[in-house]
This record gives sequence, C-alpha cells and structure tokens, in this order.
Amino acid sequence: MDQNHAPLEQETQPENHQTENNNMASLLEQEGAMIDFPQQGEIRTGMIASIAPGQILVSVGTKSEGIISGKEYEAIPREELEQLKVGMEIPVYVVNPEDSSGNVVLSYVRAREEASWKEAESLLASKATYHSKIIGYNKGGLIVPIGGLRGFVPASQVSLSRRAESSGETPEQRWSKMIGEEIDVCVIEVDRERRRLILSERAANTETRETIKERVIDSLQEGEVRTGKVTSLADFGAFVNISGADGLVHLSEISWDRIQHPSEVLKVGQEVKVKIISIDRDKKRIGLSIRQLQEDPWMEKASRYQVGQLIEGTITRLTKFGAFARIDDDVEGLIHISEISEKRIEHPKEVLKEGDVVTLRVIKVDAEKHRIGLSLRRVESMAYADLDWMALEEVLEEDDSEQESEQPPAESAD
Repeated sequence: MDQNHAPLEQETQPENHQTENNNMASLLEQEGAMIDFPQQGEIRTGMIASIAPGQILVSVGTKSEGIISGKEYEAIPREELEQLKVGMEIPVYVVNPEDSSGNVVLSYVRAREEASWKEAESLLASKATYHSKIIGYNKGGLIVPIGGLRGFVPASQVSLSRRAESSGETPEQRWSKMIGEEIDVCVIEVDRERRRLILSERAANTETRETIKERVIDSLQEGEVRTGKVTSLADFGAFVNISGADGLVHLSEISWDRIQHPSEVLKVGQEVKVKIISIDRDKKRIGLSIRQLQEDPWMEKASRYQVGQLIEGTITRLTKFGAFARIDDDVEGLIHISEISEKRIEHPKEVLKEGDVVTLRVIKVDAEKHRIGLSLRRVESMAYADLDWMALEEVLEEDDSEQESEQPPAESAD
C-alpha cells in the first residue's frame, strides 16, 4: 500500500514547489512596489544614518542607505559639516540612482544649491525682500548669500545711505568695512546656466534722498569732524556729501589762502575731511569748513610782529578810511586815516600814494581776525623810545658779531 501511494506523493511535490515560488515572487513584487526608487536629479529629504571620515550614509527610503562621499563630501563647507549629526534630516540630490557598486550616490551641496535657485526664482517672481549679511566684495560691488548661492549687488544697486558711507579709491577701502553688516535685498536677475544671481539693495530700500538727509542732519553736531566727497563746485563754494546729505563749504572756508574758485584746490569726487560749523534743521542746511581743520599759516606769520615794533611796508591800496600796506609777501596791515598824519586829513592820498615804501609802527595784532594795525604818525613817538633803543641795540650787536666772524684769523709770528 505504501508503494501504491508513493507515486502519488511524487506527482504532487512539483505543484507545491511551484506554489511556493509564486508566493515568494508575489511577496517580492509587493515589497518592490512599496519601495520608492530614487530618480536621477531628484531632491529628497533623508535622515543621516552614520557619519565617518570622508563618508556620510543617508537613509532615503530605499533598502540600503545612499552615500555622500568623494568630491560631494569635500564640497560641504567645514562649518556646515561640523553641524551635521546622526538622526538629522537633510536635503539630498540624487546624483546616481545606482553606481557600479550598487550605491545610491547623493549630494548635500547640490540639494542646497538647487533649493537656493528655486528660492531665488521665487523671490524674483514675488519681488519679496530677503534679509542677509554682506560676506565679501569685489571691484564692482558686494557679495551677499541667498541660501547656498553667492549673489552680487552691483555698486549702482547699493543703497544711497550705504554708498554715502563708502570712501576710498580702492574696492578694499570702499567695501571691506561693510563685511558682516546686515542687508535687505531684492532679486533682480536669475540665470542658472551662467550661474548669475544679481541683487539690489536699492529695490529693497524705501529711503529717499530727503529722508536720508533728514536722518543725517538729526545725527550731526556742530564741531564734529566728518569725511565726505565733493559732489559739485560753484563760484560761491563746494558741496560735500556726508553720509547721504550735502553740505556747503563756502569759498571763504575752503582754504586759508585767497582763492577765486573752489576748482583751484578741489575736484569733484575728491574725499575730504570737513568740520560741521553750522546746522539749520528747519531749512535742512549744513555749513562745513575745510580750512578750520588746517593749520592757520597766518598765525605763524603774525607771531613775527609785536606791538611797538618798527617795520617797513609798501602802500598797496588807498581807501576813504585809510591805507593798506604790505609788510610781508602775503601779509597786509591797515593804517587807519587817523594814524597817517598828526594833521587832520580828508583822504590818505593827501599824504600817501600806492607804491610808497614807508617806515611804520605796529600798534595792534588781532590774530583771531587776521588784522594788523599800523601807524605812520607814531613812528617818531617818544612813547616807544625805550623799545626803539632796545631794538637798535639788538641790531648793533648783530652787526658787531657779523663783523667779527668776517675778520680773517691772525697769523702767528715765526
């Protein structure tokens, strides 16, 4: 009976085996259907499974983890790499769904970059403002990041107030001090192929020239020293921009020397230091001075003269109230009409004419007002007799010492 049944068992075995195979295939199909296989160029959110030197494994929903290694690992900035931890979710870009070793090759940097391009395109479309920080500069403007991208703000797109604060001839002098400063920008151009991302601070800034000037005027104090740029020249003076507001340097406040036009010492675009000498907040006017920051050459010249001193002068001008005499190359003094003669005269021309060389006495030195008072009638005054004798003795002593120095040394007798 066992023999009779044996063939039957052998006949039914292949059927059972086939059934098992079918069930296994069905299970594999179901499992495969549940796996969302990655596609090249796709961006996914994955979880960091492990971090090792030169390699990061990321779980992206497949049976095995994807890998970030080689140049994709090296492209991650060191400061960002140090912040990555096991269990952290990060965006990844699928470089290759399956390499020769069967690995899913991923990139963290490309995912960040792609997300940044999409954000930049969205900002361009919406014209929304993006808050960031200045991280660098070049000869044409500022470098500002948007996500993982480096955007460029041309100098023409930098805000008026920030441009007013920039100074110097080189990019380093103009822009370097701005690194680290916060900035609001709008995206005005996106070109992925050329990797071109152009930003504008001006488009994000609602400040006008008037509002900037009001803000600057409110911050100024008389007596302050600021650095500005010459913006324009006129017959009556020069306009200098200070942090976005123009102030006037009157012709008389440009130089201690007598000049006919600001162009003799200044040019548009020149950087200058100025002193705030007046502020009219109602009329929004700022008075500036350049010469008050320079040493007054007249002070040194005036120190040569003392009240009572006798000097020689050349008459240069005659007026109703007196005569002007040049006592140095560029120093003049006034002989008031009452100091010309002991007699009463109606006009200086009764006694003097232009070109006369006369001996005069210094009777007043006003350093603050740059004035020297002279007298012709007091040259012989006994009130200065003692002073004149002292001056004469000094001259005689100088003459004696000069004569002694000019005498040849005595020859010794043999």
